[in-house]
Amino acid sequence: MTSDPDLVEHLKAHARVLHRRVIELDPAAIVRVRALRELKPLEPSAIGAEVQRRHCLATLASELGFSSWTHLLAVLERGESEDLGTLLCPASCTGHWNIWSAQYDEAREIRREHGGYLLGYKRQFLIVDRFYIESMGLHPDDPNWDAIGRDWIQPAEPAARTRLYRQLVEQTLATV
Repeated sequence: MTSDPDLVEHLKAHARVLHRRVIELDPAAIVRVRALRELKPLEPSAIGAEVQRRHCLATLASELGFSSWTHLLAVLERGESEDLGTLLCPASCTGHWNIWSAQYDEAREIRREHGGYLLGYKRQFLIVDRFYIESMGLHPDDPNWDAIGRDWIQPAEPAARTRLYRQLVEQTLATV
């Protein structure tokens, strides 16, 4: 995968802003970081003194559907696809019909025969239609989809998938 250091730096900048807001005891920021198991027991008034940047990075990773900041970096920077997290299956898409498969080769064959877009959810694969892609906040006719062969898992052009990741991450962060 072609790495997007700007995307990682963008996320780190979001973490810095979140950290500052938590220190200032912004109620919305406190709610976000208290979603972390280790911070739940703390009183909201104590969080500002206890929270660290790593907590803010972990919060962003969680909000983007990854188990940790390390998991996020593995997927977004290194292109590891063993566990893609849940970023590609946002809540806005739960009402869509799609085809699921536990095997990549089977999912690739179904997509080849029937069209659609091949995505990943954790360690599984799904084939979705253009309406699902729109519900994700992406444009189904974006040329990057053709560049990756509409296959997120093994893209023909990894740099195009990186561009789609950036769009999706920015779209997702705009809603939190």
